[in-house]
Order: sequence, then C-alpha cells, then structure tokens
Amino acid sequence: MTKIVFLDRSTIGPSVSVNKPSFEHDWVEYDRTRPDQVIERLAGADIAVSNKVPIRRDAIEALPDLKMICIPATGYDAFDTEACKERGIVVSNVRGYAVNTVPEHTFALILALRRSLVGFRQDVIDGEWQKAAQFCFFNHPIRDLAGSTLGIFGEGVLGQGVAKLGQAFGMRVLFAAHKGVDGLGPLYTPFDQVVEEADVLTMHAPLMPATANMISDREFGMMKKKPLIINASRGGLVDEAALVRALDAGQISGVGFDVLTSEPPQPDNPLLSILERPNVIVTPHTAWASDEAMQTLWDQVVEHLENFHRGTPSNRVV
Repeated sequence: MTKIVFLDRSTIGPSVSVNKPSFEHDWVEYDRTRPDQVIERLAGADIAVSNKVPIRRDAIEALPDLKMICIPATGYDAFDTEACKERGIVVSNVRGYAVNTVPEHTFALILALRRSLVGFRQDVIDGEWQKAAQFCFFNHPIRDLAGSTLGIFGEGVLGQGVAKLGQAFGMRVLFAAHKGVDGLGPLYTPFDQVVEEADVLTMHAPLMPATANMISDREFGMMKKKPLIINASRGGLVDEAALVRALDAGQISGVGFDVLTSEPPQPDNPLLSILERPNVIVTPHTAWASDEAMQTLWDQVVEHLENFHRGTPSNRVV
C-alpha cells in the first residue's frame, strides 16, 4: 500500500477541505515538522507532501522508499532537486492557483497606502476626528491611482494579473526588463526607466541569484517619483536595510510587504523597526491564502498524487 506523509498540515488554512486521493493508501499527517524530524517521519513513505519543511540530500539518501515529493506551493527551493534527480524521485509543485488572490492583495496594499488608510484609521482611534473643527482633516497624503504609473517586475501570470487591475484603475502600466538584460522586446521597458518613472513599484519575480536584492541603494537613489514599494512575491528581491534607509531619506513614499527574507522574521529584521509608521504595511505572507486559492491549491495536490499513481506525473519540477 502506498504510504503518504504530509509534513506540515498547519501551513494550509483550516477552511480547506483536505481531500485524499482515491487510490488505496496509508495517510499520515503532522501539523508541523522540524528539520531534524524529517527522516524519522518519512521512514517507509512512498510520497512526501511538504509545503515548507526542507527535504535535503541527507534525508533523500536516508529514505530509500521515497518516490515522490509533492509541494503544495510553487516555490521549491526548500528541496534538493539535484539529489531527487539522481535518485529518480519525482518532484511536483502547484501553479496558477493564486491568479486572483495575489493581485487582489497587491492592490489592497497599494490602495491602503496610496490613500493613507492606516494613518487615518489610527487618527480616528486616537480621537483626532472628534477634536477636528470641521467635517474632515488632512493629516496624511491622499493620491489617486488614475493617471499614475505602475512598474511591474515579473511578467508571469501574477504580474499580468496585477497589470490588468492597474489598467482598470486607469494606470499606465510598465513591465520592467530584467535587470542587466537588453533586447527583451517591445513589451518591456528598460529596468532603469521603470525605476525612475513609476509611482508604484511592485515585485512579482522569482527569487534567484539574478533577482536577489535587485532593488537596493542604487535603485532607490534613481526614484524620481518617490514611489510606493510593494512586494507580495519573494523576500529578498528588495534589500530590506536599503528600503528602510530610502524611507527615512524620503526617496520612497511607502512600503507594502507581504514577504520578508526570513519568515517568520528575525528580531533584527529592519522592517520590524518601522511597523508603527502610517505609510508601512507588513502582512504575514498571506497574499496567496484566500480560501478559494488554498482550495484550488490542494485540489491540484490531490490531482498530482492521482496522476503519479497512474504513472503520468504532472507539474514535474524533477
């Protein structure tokens, strides 16, 4: 009988119906798994389901029965794909499940910051409206999106989804060419031009050596529009220490981040020192996590398990 072990059920919201595959199997589920528990818990398993629990070479070499790793996420940097390839282990991920939730979360951050909702909400809580001598007051800037420029880094399905929303708001949308790369064609605007011209810069690129810290001190110094900086993609695309320096220097007007370089954040993360500011919003990596998106994600997981069992693996990374 096929043994399937799910290492981190708690990373999928409680609203999700965690359906099981239809073929005969033994299902073992853990809420959380520490790295030092991986080998013990996967002993005898044919299939591992793991969202964020790393499965590295040492574990792969110690698990002779393992035939598949199914990742309920798109990113797979926590898994040693080279070791899996050497062993013939199939690795499948999920894709396209967040086509609505991430763009919507991105625009929730943009709208809240562009219209200073956090600052005005706090003013009402603090009694500022009650003390005002007129029907409204102007403690914070309020800017329309219509007519402004949206710069998008990453032209995949999520970047395209954000572009559609931007266009619906009447924004001029620019897709940035890859940093340091020329000749990508007319659909792309040179990287530096996007940095200089955008009122809002939003990240939707994968994290890899070419994109790590692609927005740092140099880029902040080029920003003529004092843009909002939004990241609902991967921590590490923006140099976080440089980001705080840019905010302090008035080079940018606000920060909306759903991802950080280390999650949960370490106490020395620079963004933790500015959370109380009205032009800063940090959410705990929840852009992907609408009920609808998570159910779609899990349905894909079950589909991949079924396909593997039939001998036709799908969404193979390895």
